[in-house]
Amino acid sequence: MPPPLATLTLNVVGTGEEIQLSLNRLIVAGYTARDQAAVAHHIAELAAIGVPPPASVPAFYDLDPRLLTTGAVIEVDGPATSGEVEPVIVRHGGRHFLAVGSDHTDRDLERTDIAVSKAACPKPIGGTVVEIGPDVTSLDWDRLAADCTVDDRAYQEDSVATLRHPAELLERMEAVLGRIADDLVLFCGTFPLLTGTFVHGSAWQMCLGMPDGTTLTHRYETKLRST
Repeated sequence: MPPPLATLTLNVVGTGEEIQLSLNRLIVAGYTARDQAAVAHHIAELAAIGVPPPASVPAFYDLDPRLLTTGAVIEVDGPATSGEVEPVIVRHGGRHFLAVGSDHTDRDLERTDIAVSKAACPKPIGGTVVEIGPDVTSLDWDRLAADCTVDDRAYQEDSVATLRHPAELLERMEAVLGRIADDLVLFCGTFPLLTGTFVHGSAWQMCLGMPDGTTLTHRYETKLRST
C-alpha cells in the first residue's frame, strides 16, 4: 500500500472521537442531479460555450488529496473562482461519515477544461463530521438540506434529495475508476445557484442540516496566492 498523500484530522459529532484520515484518493462527483433532463440541458449549455461533455454521467474527477483542507483561508491563483456547497462522504477504516464541503473551482479554466478547473483550487471541508456507520445506504439522504452564502448573501439553498444518493454514487464511481479500498473523500455534487450567476466572492459559509437538528458548517475565505 503506498504511503498517504495527505492526512487530515476530523472530529465526530456527539462522541468526541477524533479520526485521522490517511488519504490517497479525493473524488469530486459532477452532474449528480436525479433529474436527468436537467443534467442533459446543463451539458448542452456547456457544449455551446465549448466545454466538452463528461466521459460519464455522473462524472468523477480524481483529484490530488492534498487539495483537501479544513483551513479557514484558501489561496487561489486568480479572482474568478467560486465555491459550491456539497454533502461529502468520508470513508475511514470501513466506516462512513458525512461532512459539508465546497467544490471551489476556477471559473475561467472551467470554460475550457472542467477537470483542470477543479484541480486548480483547494477543496475546503468542515472539520466536524457525523458518523453514518459501515453501510452508507442507511443515510436518510432525502431529509438533508444544504445552503451556502457568499459574503453573507444567500447563494444556494435546496434539499439534498435533488442529488443521487451516495450509495449509488459510490457504486458508479467504482465502475468508472475501479475499486478504491483505502480511506476516501467523495464530494457528492451541488445545486443550482439562486441567481443563476457565479459570484466571485471572498467569504463562503456552507451549511448542511440533518433531520435531528444537527448542522454541519464550514466558513472560509479566499486570498490571492502571492507570486
